[in-house]
Amino acid sequence: MNKILVVVYSYTGTSRKVAQLLCSQQGWPMAEIAETRPRAGAFGSFRCLLDSVFRRRPAIRYDGPKTKDFDAVVLVSPIWGQRLAGPMRSFVGTRRNHLPDVAVISVMGGRGAPNAVAEISRLIGRAPMLDTAFTTHEVDNGSFATRLQAFGTAVRSAEGAQSAVRPAVLSPQAV
Repeated sequence: MNKILVVVYSYTGTSRKVAQLLCSQQGWPMAEIAETRPRAGAFGSFRCLLDSVFRRRPAIRYDGPKTKDFDAVVLVSPIWGQRLAGPMRSFVGTRRNHLPDVAVISVMGGRGAPNAVAEISRLIGRAPMLDTAFTTHEVDNGSFATRLQAFGTAVRSAEGAQSAVRPAVLSPQAV
């Protein structure tokens, strides 16, 4: 059986709700990222925007299991200002060499998931094996649950499959 860990950062609790349901559906363990400096009130929300605009990496705490002990890690994070949330950026940036296969779930108001996936790809030097996104509206009304379960099943299947090796002459990147 594949060992898959879900790592979540959640400012409002919405991303945590997604991660908890995924873990419940799939039987996977969950670990949380916490900030060392709390975000409270309007200034905390303003810092979220600044972290995104300037791609800052705020100080975080992570007391979860070692990611390198797993076959795959599912990263669950909110989108701030159409970019990856700063605390998740910090986590990925500091652990890039210890992350196995990665899947990404973005939770957003409406847009920005592709930007977050692209940033994670740059940080770890490879594309995530799978990614998906949910709006806060979908999470609030519960309509995301079926798609989340399908995503979890796809992650489990993708992690268990061997990558196909194609000759260079068949590769679209071959010159």
